[in-house]
Amino acid sequence: TIIDDTIITNLGDEVGLVINAGCKDKDIEHIKDHLEVAKKNGMDVDLKIVDDHELLALQGPKAMEVLSGMVDAKELDLVKMNFMTAQSANVMGIPCHVTRCGYTGEDGFEISVPGENTKEFFAGMLADERVRPAGLGPRDSLRLEAGLCLYGSDIDDTTTPVEANINFVVAKSRRESGGFLGDKIILSQIADKTLTDRKRCGLVITGAPARGGERVFDLDMNLVGTISSGTYSPTLLKPISMAYLNKPFNKVGTDVQVNVRGRMNKATVVKMPFVEARYYRAPE
Repeated sequence: TIIDDTIITNLGDEVGLVINAGCKDKDIEHIKDHLEVAKKNGMDVDLKIVDDHELLALQGPKAMEVLSGMVDAKELDLVKMNFMTAQSANVMGIPCHVTRCGYTGEDGFEISVPGENTKEFFAGMLADERVRPAGLGPRDSLRLEAGLCLYGSDIDDTTTPVEANINFVVAKSRRESGGFLGDKIILSQIADKTLTDRKRCGLVITGAPARGGERVFDLDMNLVGTISSGTYSPTLLKPISMAYLNKPFNKVGTDVQVNVRGRMNKATVVKMPFVEARYYRAPE
């Protein structure tokens, strides 16, 4: 099952790990447990907790254009910087760690800023008229449109990556070699589709948006699943949701019903993402 979803970066002699704040305690406990085992096996490893930085995300189609005016291109060449790569650099003269990623489906950057410089950094960003502040509400709408899972809603410690339809997190080399936590269950589920009874899928809904926890029924009123998260899509101008549906009701094009505050709303299973992602690819 899934303990957390994290960003892991190869920093040379170190590995950088960004975890969800809500999972901090259990993540650190989990890492420490395995750290002790590694040390006993002779590995030279340790854990350093960095809690004096803040993480700000600059997202959207103009993110590169904005950030390029705040960095030295000789130090950080954004044109050559691919999606899911990272580098330390000065941003507006502040030493930061810049990762080309984000949870919106758009191009963008997550920037780790020293705590004492966060207000200055934030103000500097907002001084650019192309930048607007946005909280978790807009972020949640965008990540849902992009079909991205939210930990605690769409994935948690009761789901496997295969049930969640995120098999891409298991690289081809790992599928061949195994050797990771949970490999027996995960690799067997990838190899044999009959070992999973449910799958995460997308729904377009008629009527009011269906939120997490709402029940999904087939056309004969048999319970076939549960909504994990949902919203009104500002891009598509219609309600969208993600749900875990029993097979075979997870197939694209299947019509189902969702109980939204006591009213049965029609819904159809669709392919995700709801809105195509626009991640950046550097020119070759």
